[in-house]
Amino acid sequence: MAQKKAWRDEPDEDTVPHKDVIDIFKRVVKYKPKPPKKGKQRVYYSLLPAPANIPGGGVALITSTNAAFYMGSRRTTNLSNVSFVPSFSFKGRFSFALRSNVWFQDNAYNMVGDIRFIINPQYTWGTGNGVPDEEKQLLGNNYFRIYETFYKRVTKQWLVGVGYHLDWHSNIGIRSNDTIQLDKFVGYKHGTDGGQTVSSGVSLNLLKDSRQNSINPQSGHYFNAVFRINPTFLGSNDNWESLYLDYRKYIPMGTGRGQNVLAFWGYYWTSLSSRTPYLDLPSIGWDPSFRSGRGIEQNRFRGRGLIDLEAEYRRDITKNGLLGFVVFANMNTVTEGERYRFTPFHPAAGGGLRLKFNKKSNTNIAIDYGLSKYGSRFSINLGEAF
Repeated sequence: MAQKKAWRDEPDEDTVPHKDVIDIFKRVVKYKPKPPKKGKQRVYYSLLPAPANIPGGGVALITSTNAAFYMGSRRTTNLSNVSFVPSFSFKGRFSFALRSNVWFQDNAYNMVGDIRFIINPQYTWGTGNGVPDEEKQLLGNNYFRIYETFYKRVTKQWLVGVGYHLDWHSNIGIRSNDTIQLDKFVGYKHGTDGGQTVSSGVSLNLLKDSRQNSINPQSGHYFNAVFRINPTFLGSNDNWESLYLDYRKYIPMGTGRGQNVLAFWGYYWTSLSSRTPYLDLPSIGWDPSFRSGRGIEQNRFRGRGLIDLEAEYRRDITKNGLLGFVVFANMNTVTEGERYRFTPFHPAAGGGLRLKFNKKSNTNIAIDYGLSKYGSRFSINLGEAF
């Protein structure tokens, strides 16, 4: 019976028993919270209202809220989290995103969700290396996404899943020049004739995740394979398929209690059809978390196939874990036009600061600046890029 003791009867041990922003707030306002009632599930909240650069130019006010919790014993169950991120700018961009990653008791089941709506003016360069920056065009579209995947554990380490995915783009068209036709500019005929595109499909998924905390992994690895089919009988404009392979590895570099981690990430994303709508083609910065390619603007490189490789070193600055830093590098390559031939790699690098917001969920405020020959990007987020 001792092995089946409920998670709510276990002591609430800190994942990182140091200092965070919440501790500072309590000290400043002299707030002493009441101890939680025995048996009550704890939810660890993090909140970040901040300005940040956005694709398409300008600055948006982004409010990111994250709730982290355990659905079972923390010794055998991964940390679950739900995030809500609305943003708006004075240049006509509005978005909200609701994402969830919920692990059930003993990791027997996992549910991953992603719902987004974006009024989304973004620059586009075409496929492959694209046009020079001075020739880019502002492409408007309204984007609605629903992704829901349900996994079941089939072995000690592996889970299999099925999912439903909807990508709906409407009001598609170049906003910066009325005389330019999108299909002629990008040299791609599917999903570029104005109006809207709908991609509605199902997926088969394979998952292995040994990270105890996906918000800020300290060790372990992650592998995810997603084969997606978009048939016309589910509402898609055309029949097309895609494959997404994602691998991440986290290597602890020290024996102390502070953070000292080397992290690697690589993914291969490809369309398996020549009829994929232009805005659904693999593109840098459009990975599931929208965090790849720091230092390169989202949407800058697009093609039927995309490979992205990233590495990051994470280290605490202060012994109490309140402040930290990261340095990172990444590079990506995409296929050119209708040919399945990859371009040379496009590199970027940068660094960032970390401020511990919530030590219970190990959630950092991540302030990053990336630089490349294609431009630069400054971002503020809750949680690590990968």
